[in-house]
Amino acid sequence: MAASKKTGSARQARIAKALKAAFRRELATRGDDAVKIRVCAGTTCNASGRAAVSCALAAELERRGLTDKVQVVLTGCHGLCQEGPIVVIHPRGVFYPRLKAKDIAEIVETSVVGDEVVERLLYTDPASDEKIALEKDVPFYKGQTRLVRAINGSIDPTSIDDYLARGGYGALATVLAADEPEAVIDEVERSGLRGRGGAGFPTGKKWRFCRQNPGEKHYVICNGDEGDPGAFMDRAVLEDNPHSLLEGMLIAAFAIGGDEGYIYVRHEYPLAVARLRNAMDQARERGLLGADILGSGFSFDIRINQGAGAFVCGESTALTASIEGRRGMPRGKHIRTVAHGLWGQPTNLNNVETYANVPWIVTHGADAFRAIGTETSKGTKIFSLTGKVRNTGLVEVPMGATLRDVIFGIGGGLREGRTFKAVQLGGPSGGCLPADLLDEPIDFESLTAAGAMMGSGGMVVVDDTTCMVDFAKFFLKFTAEESCGKCVPCRIGTTRMLEILERIAAGEGTVKDVERLEQLADDVIEGSLCQLGGSAPNPVLTTLRYFRDEVMEHVVHMRCPAKVCRPLIRYTIDTEACTGCHVCFGACPVQAISGERKEPHVIDQKLCIKCDTCRQVCKYDAVPVETGILAVAEGRQQ
Repeated sequence: MAASKKTGSARQARIAKALKAAFRRELATRGDDAVKIRVCAGTTCNASGRAAVSCALAAELERRGLTDKVQVVLTGCHGLCQEGPIVVIHPRGVFYPRLKAKDIAEIVETSVVGDEVVERLLYTDPASDEKIALEKDVPFYKGQTRLVRAINGSIDPTSIDDYLARGGYGALATVLAADEPEAVIDEVERSGLRGRGGAGFPTGKKWRFCRQNPGEKHYVICNGDEGDPGAFMDRAVLEDNPHSLLEGMLIAAFAIGGDEGYIYVRHEYPLAVARLRNAMDQARERGLLGADILGSGFSFDIRINQGAGAFVCGESTALTASIEGRRGMPRGKHIRTVAHGLWGQPTNLNNVETYANVPWIVTHGADAFRAIGTETSKGTKIFSLTGKVRNTGLVEVPMGATLRDVIFGIGGGLREGRTFKAVQLGGPSGGCLPADLLDEPIDFESLTAAGAMMGSGGMVVVDDTTCMVDFAKFFLKFTAEESCGKCVPCRIGTTRMLEILERIAAGEGTVKDVERLEQLADDVIEGSLCQLGGSAPNPVLTTLRYFRDEVMEHVVHMRCPAKVCRPLIRYTIDTEACTGCHVCFGACPVQAISGERKEPHVIDQKLCIKCDTCRQVCKYDAVPVETGILAVAEGRQQ
């Protein structure tokens, strides 16, 4: 026993020394009271003109001789994506959104050289119209609890030193020093961490199954094939803090006995791939990835596989087939990936967010993780909040937070003059939930009971201008097109369901069609080979469950309450309100409007393509939109 303890102490000392050697700088920052400028370099801010802002900032600091006195950090995404480019001045944390290069000189003069703020450039809370100076006081951030994204807006994602300075790879060193793989699995299982990719399977249990299954070798795969419309949670983790993913995968590999891993990531994520490759190179250089990691005798390396954009490759067996060079198609679930996965070997597959939670759990302990969330859903969840909400971006909240907390608390509610109608959760295979369920907790069981799903974390908010038939049709069209075609229920069933929805949206549906739609949905769910087909009908079923009256308006009265379905609407001109200003005449793309100046105009229904341009440009509200049986009949007659 004494010899064992001595050996263990020596191992711990050796690994601690190796980690310190890997950490070449004592600090990646220059102290909490130093002047630092953090510039968001996430995909959204880059697309909004971040490069020009960075260049202007560098030039201004050089002009003033401040280059060596002020640290500029290009960080990952700050989360409030609609406000990019974002710049934060520390140590105070002054928050400047939507900056232009022309604003930089004034900001440096006022908030870097001086200690004031540029009032006109501060963030304005859309809910209160209040100017907010500090990042920590922005309501979007105040309502969040960040574990996975805790440092993502602070560190340079291309610098391993920034990650190490904040305790990075310390969790890996801890598990390697203890040399107890089963204990790692026990801790992850006790934490209650469940897969963040959609199914919510207990992570520790999956790791245990994989470790226990015999094989020539064990593989570790990260699913970064994020294909849901409106979802970009995993992309942000890959771009903002790639080392957190690598560390999570390393710990998983040590726990299950794996020495080879793969990250399957979308080809459409070039920045994520570039930062991942850079992070892997840095980790190998520091002895944190590859052979004999930290002198522990444990070896593990990772390859990146880029997918071609097939949504079905997010399914585990289709993903492994793609890595093997075969067509990405699923197989029956009677054989589990943990037993017979990549090249027939036991394979552990989790998504990006799941792995990124692991270092936090090891560092802070299972009890700390269990203390966050609900009885059955522990920890936090990242959502991409998009749609008709005031604040869009990345949100991380404790499991059990309500939809109202996220949409109205963090998201700021709907835009002025609009009312909440629904939120679509769980990607194209998720469900559409109404206002009555806004106080439902966000956890695996509650969302499933409501007809939705956690999914990977897409959250699309719609208001009263959205037609639920059209909304359901959008998601079903996506899943029908993305079906791999291997099984008939998914390949044919989703197509037939889409055809029925298209008839309903065109005013040609019948009550019998609605019944067929429900029956087909059940058949597709029961008969599909994988969960792409098995969950594809969810948007339709929840629309029928919560918005049936709106569907029946289309069927019985040929009326689209939201005035979205073009075959069911008709544009006319109110002759009493029309002043003959000729604006709509010039704006119509098909010359469907006729009339002399200062005389009421007329719309030719045969030429009108119902593009809505005339209504949008009219200053006198003289273009009413009619919908219903009469409008359809008159429109078709003409």
